[in-house]
Amino acid sequence: MDFEYWRHYARASLWQFLEREEKAFAEYLIAVRRQPDDLRSARHLACIAAGQQRHALAEKWFSECLRLAPDDADTHYNHGFVLEQAGRSLAAIDAFSEALRRKPALDCAWYGMGLAHARLGQHAAAAEAFARAVELQPLHGEACYLWGMACHRAQRHPDFERVVERLAGFDPRLAARLVREAGRQDDLGPLLPEMPF
Repeated sequence: MDFEYWRHYARASLWQFLEREEKAFAEYLIAVRRQPDDLRSARHLACIAAGQQRHALAEKWFSECLRLAPDDADTHYNHGFVLEQAGRSLAAIDAFSEALRRKPALDCAWYGMGLAHARLGQHAAAAEAFARAVELQPLHGEACYLWGMACHRAQRHPDFERVVERLAGFDPRLAARLVREAGRQDDLGPLLPEMPF
């Protein structure tokens, strides 16, 4: 047993618990240097870097995690999330696709894929991805709203109207915002319930 490794890993965990991310990062880095195949420390390093929006560093550590656990769907999703945050939408789509190949019901990966397609102006593909996210999480208001916007931008008007009706059923304020931002108050306003506030 490598007691030095465990000492640094324990210190890192303590610093992380105390929300001292830089100190935790330094200790996890020592731990992973002592045991290069240490997936736990690599995951912590990736997550700390992602939380600090140090995208290149987070991408490096998520890539290392994927080297150690290539079939982990959640790690592929997290890698995609970091890539999307860094503005690398095509690479993010690839990462989300890998996550979904391993875990098709991973709603957050469908959502991330929708964001990446929307950023690229691929509104029909974004609509499909957001629709899958909503299918898996029916009350995810933001996903439903983004699905509607993607349908609007892809000029899929019947789909847009169905999304407005659906969203109005559980989040009328967000449905009203969707209709307003699409400039469809005149024809779709009657679909929205009267709100007392």
